[in-house]
Amino acid sequence: MIEVTLSCSPAPREVFEQVLRLAPKATVDDAVKASGLSQRFPQLDWRQSMTPGIWGREVGWDQPLEDGDRVELCRPLAVDPKVARRERFQRQGARGTGLFANRRKGGKAGY
Repeated sequence: MIEVTLSCSPAPREVFEQVLRLAPKATVDDAVKASGLSQRFPQLDWRQSMTPGIWGREVGWDQPLEDGDRVELCRPLAVDPKVARRERFQRQGARGTGLFANRRKGGKAGY
């Protein structure tokens, strides 16, 4: 038997994590089915809407698991991080406010 951890966030600010004992040569798909995720969150279509990964690296659903793996199911991003940062920067106003307000004496403007 191998022991893996399944982790996902079905909704914002909600985390589901479970330690599973599976047969050797089990796949990511087997781990999700063994966790009972579809029964606990019936509104979640994990197969279509989530991307599987092991320790932060994207893998396929048929990827074999090893003992100690952390299987992660990732939701798609709601907002592009670059766009969000650009919008935050525009909202904060002039360069003398917000992020740039506290500057060391003699320090350069900006970053």
